[in-house]
Amino acid sequence: MPKDKIKVLLLENIHDNAVRYFENQGYQSVERLKGALDGDELKSAISDVHMIGIRSRTKLTKDILDAAGKLMSIGCFCIGTNQVDLMAAKTLGVPVFNAPYSNTRSVAELALGQIIMLARGIPQRNWSTHDGGWQKTVDGACEVRGKVLGIIGYGHIGTQLSILAESVGMQVRYYDVVEKLALGNARPFASLDELLAESDFVSLHVPATPETKWMIGEDQIKRMKPGAFLLNAARGNVVVIEPLADAIKSGHLAGAAIDVFPKEPASADDEFISPLRGLKNVILTPHIGGSTVEAQANIGIEVAEKLVKYSDNGSTLGAVNFPEVQLPYLGAGSRFMHIHHNVPGVLSSINDVFSKRGLNITGQYLRTDAELGYVVVDVEQSLQEGMGVRHDLEAINGTIRSRFLL
Repeated sequence: MPKDKIKVLLLENIHDNAVRYFENQGYQSVERLKGALDGDELKSAISDVHMIGIRSRTKLTKDILDAAGKLMSIGCFCIGTNQVDLMAAKTLGVPVFNAPYSNTRSVAELALGQIIMLARGIPQRNWSTHDGGWQKTVDGACEVRGKVLGIIGYGHIGTQLSILAESVGMQVRYYDVVEKLALGNARPFASLDELLAESDFVSLHVPATPETKWMIGEDQIKRMKPGAFLLNAARGNVVVIEPLADAIKSGHLAGAAIDVFPKEPASADDEFISPLRGLKNVILTPHIGGSTVEAQANIGIEVAEKLVKYSDNGSTLGAVNFPEVQLPYLGAGSRFMHIHHNVPGVLSSINDVFSKRGLNITGQYLRTDAELGYVVVDVEQSLQEGMGVRHDLEAINGTIRSRFLL
């Protein structure tokens, strides 16, 4: 299909960089909408779209994906992908791409800024000053230099925060379920309980997994050092909010900074409800950890580039639900891509298709996981219409879908 016929739909006010990247690569049918869509409106919009880009508010459920008969790939212009039914997309042969790195600096900077504001008692002093007060006392205000920052999740964001925090004199400690090389003078804790007990500030930077769901609940909050602060800019279902609010009200914790919540408003018109509202030593932000001009600009390019590479040459590098294959750009000849259930005999049947037609294979790439297989075959001949090869490939038992590039 010519690039100007491939339809791209971008929702939730995705950055101009994404639109420009698509257009610079020859994709002219690019529609961008400011807000999210849902229900029948989303089903209608996605029905004839080949690529869709979303952020966190649009929910691509199995029901929605089943209505997207032409959908080829999905781009999540953010870190998280829990707004997409990844298994349903995979079953349909639709890879999902995201931007795991582009906003790491933005989140880390926000966390460091919140640590300093909490240490100085800025939230309550700001509140008081707006009300006409003048809390010039030093009570509850301290430097962060020398304090222990415990980072839970020492990945891309956690390590960035580690470097920033060390630069202002904090003692950085971390805990991760995977052994990670320490940067600078950071040191690992042997257990989560040890981190909670020894840290003046605890900052969460973990992915959304079954293991991290509600990992900080009442028991963990009780184990935290008295007078400590908790920060969560990871996922909303990592912290149980009610015991956190109770611990702050009782004085066990000195405060918190929370950017993500178990239940967030669907739009700016909906009211935000939380037990943390009204607590003057708590910083509440509306899921803006990665919401900087620089981060959104970088994300626009990163995800658009992945979608274009998959469309142009079949590369699935960076897909979160799909076997990853990094492919060279196709020179002379033709390329066939075959997505299938991971069952015995498929590769042999694919090779038979090319052998029976006398096509010389110049390159073959295969990746599988437990459910899916992805085979890419380059042939020497330039086949304007695929010579019926796609028809033969799609007739193979276990086939989900195939593509043809010239």
